[in-house]
Amino acid sequence: MRLKDKVALITGGGQGIGRATALAFAREGAVVAVADINMTAATAVADEITRADGRAKAIFLDVARAESVEAAVRTVQESFGRIDVLVNNAGIVRDARMQKMTEEQFDAVIAVNLKGVWLCAKAVAPLMIAQGSGSIINAASVVGLYGNFGQTNYVAAKSGVIGMTKTWARELGPSGVRVNAIAPGFVATEMIASVPEKVIDSVEARTPLRRLGRPEDIANAYLFLASDESSFITGHVLSVDGGLIL
Repeated sequence: MRLKDKVALITGGGQGIGRATALAFAREGAVVAVADINMTAATAVADEITRADGRAKAIFLDVARAESVEAAVRTVQESFGRIDVLVNNAGIVRDARMQKMTEEQFDAVIAVNLKGVWLCAKAVAPLMIAQGSGSIINAASVVGLYGNFGQTNYVAAKSGVIGMTKTWARELGPSGVRVNAIAPGFVATEMIASVPEKVIDSVEARTPLRRLGRPEDIANAYLFLASDESSFITGHVLSVDGGLIL
């Protein structure tokens, strides 16, 4: 029960890594706000937690829209009185080679994966500062550390997330708020379903552990950074990639 009675807001909590994180947090005693633009998916996860005697609430959230973020944070605060953990997990991909990428593709990924992280942290930070405690955990990526073919927009966003993480750790640390990031490698979720099999095989061959990550692998890293076990860790980017970038 490492998160007993802590209130956690998880963006993109309706599927993939977000769903695994919501379930893991609930098992460890957290009250979970499952926030997603897909309310059907968010409700299914919240119901699954409730059936297992946990506490959860599904909340609509479009992270790219400030008014939606503010409404979601207000709902969590009114429902549970506080927010102890923010997991900025929501993300999208719109891949294309740089010279073929459209402005719409670029803007969509930046809006969700970079601006959305900023909007959510900005809305939650005042509550955590007032409490004198909190943990903000951002989803970066190993491609934000070394780049990736066909992902100019995604890499730009994830590199930006890493920079924001380090900046916020400096700004919020004196108020007792920790800010860290996870840099997953390739994880078997819906997001990579369109990746050609030969590319997946190549990634597995280059990964020392010889497999893709599982959503639970990332959820467990989120769990550690959300818990008091990491109380002296801030401004850190934790790679969870099977050794891919060695």
